[in-house]
Amino acid sequence: MPVSPVGRTALMVAAARAIEGTRPDALACDRFAEAFVRADEFAAGWPVSWAEVPDGDADPLWGRLAHYFGLRTRVLDDFLLRAVRDGIRQIVLLGAGLDTRAFRLGWPPGCRFFELDRAEILVHKQWVLDGMAAQPVAERATIAVDLCDEWSKPLQKNGFDPTLRTAWLVEGLLLYLPGDAERRLFDAVHQLSAPGSVLGYEIKLTPERPVVQHSPIYRHARERIGLDLLGLFDYEPRPESAADLMDRGWAMQVRTPFHFTAKYGAGPRPLPSDALEANRWIFGRRSSG
Repeated sequence: MPVSPVGRTALMVAAARAIEGTRPDALACDRFAEAFVRADEFAAGWPVSWAEVPDGDADPLWGRLAHYFGLRTRVLDDFLLRAVRDGIRQIVLLGAGLDTRAFRLGWPPGCRFFELDRAEILVHKQWVLDGMAAQPVAERATIAVDLCDEWSKPLQKNGFDPTLRTAWLVEGLLLYLPGDAERRLFDAVHQLSAPGSVLGYEIKLTPERPVVQHSPIYRHARERIGLDLLGLFDYEPRPESAADLMDRGWAMQVRTPFHFTAKYGAGPRPLPSDALEANRWIFGRRSSG
């Protein structure tokens, strides 16, 4: 079961997905998410439906932040589905957490998922999925690694083929990694990516301003579910990963979450002193060597 603070953020995101699926303006639905939350006593009493959030979007934690995670889920679902429609069949989730995309979305024959994360997360996820007799839609390999360390060799030992186009997803991970680990991660992604591979990831551009550090989202997470999110973020200077990938032949696109709120007609909207203001979702395609 997830015991580390970062592992427990995966539970928070699972609760957010469970809530999202029952909203009247739901952007994504994960039928497995509630089971992950209910299986961990740390999350006892957390809401798992919109009806259990009486203040709705006025609730900073289970309203607004949860809707952010719902929007992120939908955007990255669509990113991977587009990649597959384009013919990509190899998908790598770096920091897979309690992700269930291999189970809950429709994948054509030949798709293979590689899910990398710490053993505690992967074991908890498999235990819950086994209890539900869940069967993946796509072929799936889980690989227990610390993504601050070397992970490319275990990935290849589990059948990853670097000569094939790949869709890479780095969701909810880089906020917690030191800058050097981020550089090594994207170095490996580049080295393992055949031309035509695609990449989607999330970053914070800058450390939170002092006024943002006191925003209700962080206070409510700390007081209501015992997660000090600010204490988990890495505040070292961040590498210019998107610019570096552009120099290596990747076409990159940077978007705010609010861009997708406008696109889908649902999701969080900007607020003064916003904890989401520095978040960016970045998408790339390798077009050359």
